[in-house]
Amino acid sequence: MTVAPDIKNSSEEERRNYIKKRYPCIADCDMCGLCTVFHGKDSELAFDDYIVGKRSFEEVNKDFSR
Repeated sequence: MTVAPDIKNSSEEERRNYIKKRYPCIADCDMCGLCTVFHGKDSELAFDDYIVGKRSFEEVNKDFSR
């Protein structure tokens, strides 16, 4: 996977597409586990601060690496 687009040099749509591609929902929570990692949130909702440009990908990702 490529590096997450920097919030200063990318559009909201580019960041949203990156999250969709990096964390795709496969509609099988028992096999995937992303819902658990993101505390029951869809990846787009979990990374909303990154998508809208409030916080970097790394900052938001730290929220879920504890």
